[in-house]
Amino acid sequence: MTDPHNAPLQNSASSQSRVCSQHRLLLVDDDTDLTELLGEYLINEGYQVDCAHNADEAEKVLAQQHFDLLVFDIMMPGRSGLELLQGLRPALQTPVIMLTGRGDDIDRILGLEMGADDYLAKPCNPRELLARIRAVLRRSQLTQAASTSGAVPKLLQQGRIELDEARREARVADSLLNLTSAEFNVLRILLQHAGTVVSKATLTEQVLHRKLTAYDRAIDVHVSRVRQKLNKAGETDCIRTIRGEGYQLVSAL
Repeated sequence: MTDPHNAPLQNSASSQSRVCSQHRLLLVDDDTDLTELLGEYLINEGYQVDCAHNADEAEKVLAQQHFDLLVFDIMMPGRSGLELLQGLRPALQTPVIMLTGRGDDIDRILGLEMGADDYLAKPCNPRELLARIRAVLRRSQLTQAASTSGAVPKLLQQGRIELDEARREARVADSLLNLTSAEFNVLRILLQHAGTVVSKATLTEQVLHRKLTAYDRAIDVHVSRVRQKLNKAGETDCIRTIRGEGYQLVSAL
């Protein structure tokens, strides 16, 4: 890997001159050495990369440039990555991966509840971050392709819950559910298997496009968010937690 100190990434033009990629990423972390290291690695993997080192700088960059995916560190001076994310959602739906301290379970859960798509513990292996980026971008591309394909709407329905796969919309009666991409996919899979138990491993693989690992609660938070939004729309107790097995969408009346 190239010495990160010889490849400053503050100016995105230097990144563009080296590679032409359809995917542009923004890394936001106050650790300049880490952002340069990760940025150099991702550039070599075919991505365009910009860096910011605090929330204010990130907002200025986001106001000027479109990105396909954002990577936020949670612990930064001034406003944290969580505060930055909270200020961006739901107006900005660009996928976000949060970088968290290894033991910061609460921060990870908060990040997902605020609309993050995935998280990764620091210090992170660049290869693992690359794998997470690819998985989230793959999911985002599938979402965009479905919404622009012009396909005949494929409807899934259970009681008052209706999901339109072509339009990527879900409703309870006439109430539109404001779901993230991951939450939409959770509900879609549970609807497809209504009445049967879907394991956490299956949900993780089909929603997050990665294997379930020990102490990984990402899919639990996504399911919890779907449940909360269904409850708010008046569809209560329709997702059951089957201890030790997974989740089940029960018959909605």
